Amino acid sequence: MPELIFFCGTMDCGKSTLALQIDHNRQARGLQGVLFTRDDRAGEGMLSSRLGLVTDAVEVTGPMDLHAHLVERMSQGGRVDYVIVDEAQFLSPGQIDQLARVVDDLELDVFAFGITTDFRTRLFPGSQRLIELADRIESLQVEAMCWCGARATHNARTVNGEMVVEGEQVVVGDVNGTAAQVGYEVLCRRHHRRRMTGAAARSASVAQDVLPVASG
Repeated sequence: MPELIFFCGTMDCGKSTLALQIDHNRQARGLQGVLFTRDDRAGEGMLSSRLGLVTDAVEVTGPMDLHAHLVERMSQGGRVDYVIVDEAQFLSPGQIDQLARVVDDLELDVFAFGITTDFRTRLFPGSQRLIELADRIESLQVEAMCWCGARATHNARTVNGEMVVEGEQVVVGDVNGTAAQVGYEVLCRRHHRRRMTGAAARSASVAQDVLPVASG
């Protein structure tokens, strides 16, 4: 039976890499799929992995009806054997409902990939709806790591190097630790609660190293 499967995890846990692998495996068996994405790091209409793999995808816009898009494609003679959706957390709850209709009415497997919570530790609306509707929820086995070495469970946002816990839910930013105004990092719960990013920890360590030694 076709399924709606939600693969979830934090940033850096290999979601997009697995999405591309599933697509590759099915293509190798002569199947044809449709890939959807939204706000990918590689730009509009692209699905990319941090390992450097990139492929074309259909960019999901705000009002887009995914079910109608697939019906139109198939009615025009296009072949669709499966559907992959990356960055599914950015979809609206209504679009997640459309994916469920794709499974039930069009009898296609839908593989959705996304992170569950935002930098405030709150569920993305798209991810919440997937948790409510998915036939299966799979936590990815590649564990991202906090700077301290513990398992990373939370996504953190930085602005000008300082961790923040307020602001718009979706802001595109840098994930490589460069000097971008808005950046993201994965942390364990302890250090997310303490707002201690890797950069903050390094700064604290340097400050400790340069403390003057008291004279005897």
